[in-house]
Amino acid sequence: MIALLQPQAISARAKTLFPGVVVAAMTAITAQWLAEHYATPAMLLALLLGIALAFLGEEGKTVEGIGFSARTLLRIGIALLGVRISLELTAQLGLPLVMLIVGAVGLTIGFGLLVGRFFGAKWRFSLLTAGSVAICGASAAMAIAAILPKDERSEQRLLFTVMGVTVLSTIAMIAYPVIVNLLDLPDLAAGVFLGGTIHDVAQVVGAGFSVSESVGDTATLVKLIRVSLLAPVVIIASLVIRRFATPDDGGERPPIIPAFVVGFLVLATLNSLGLIPSAIADFLSEASRWLLLTAIAAVGMKTNLKKVLAVGGAAIALIVAQTIFIATVILSGVYFLI
Repeated sequence: MIALLQPQAISARAKTLFPGVVVAAMTAITAQWLAEHYATPAMLLALLLGIALAFLGEEGKTVEGIGFSARTLLRIGIALLGVRISLELTAQLGLPLVMLIVGAVGLTIGFGLLVGRFFGAKWRFSLLTAGSVAICGASAAMAIAAILPKDERSEQRLLFTVMGVTVLSTIAMIAYPVIVNLLDLPDLAAGVFLGGTIHDVAQVVGAGFSVSESVGDTATLVKLIRVSLLAPVVIIASLVIRRFATPDDGGERPPIIPAFVVGFLVLATLNSLGLIPSAIADFLSEASRWLLLTAIAAVGMKTNLKKVLAVGGAAIALIVAQTIFIATVILSGVYFLI
């Protein structure tokens, strides 16, 4: 351990990682540029570009750095998400609606685990998809994947889930504002529906502000409350997996509280107490976005597309069913409470 902290060891490690990290970062930058010019989700583009460069993750000087990007940069990015969270967010919305959001997240995860077997999915894939649908799309998928027991199909399941929820989130960004208008929902109800059902933050913002500024503000607020549930869900999942996972599940048991979750909670606490200046919080939030974009590009480079597509139509149907379920729960709650 001491040897790893020596300047020579650090320098050697950095040289080993540099080519792969640069390739993943350049892929993320390209994805962001394309997203800004062609109105396509950056996460999805990073994933697809990464898949196109999958040969770089198989052999050569880039392998180590790509693996580092897919693991370590991912965890750092998730930890930095904590700067987006504060207790002030929940106070603005009111307890009944906050409870609706929390309940919808819990019910969606439970629903996913319950019906997964009917779609031929085992508990790991069911938890991965349900958590990503319930909380915050690709970011939640990557966080939950980090605490699941690993096997030879772990990366394929993660990639499929990220692709699935990103595509569905994009469809929802277009379709859900139309539903809001057809149902003639008031601004508060529309914001809660959009923020409580669309998977990824960027698509929530796009859908909300396409209706009105008021709806956009509420939708973003609701979405961030869902993001704040990432840490408790990961902690509970880690505890349950440590308690009930069998040797057949493969891999090592996750730590009780993963380090990246501790980082998330610390930053969320500091931000709630007003101890993080807004300029620093904005910088860390932007850093988180870029780290996650780089990580998902690296995940794409490490994955065999044929194996991903072999997951099958039943897996797609499972994600769609979970998406419809959370939309139904939120919409029913909105009609009851507003």
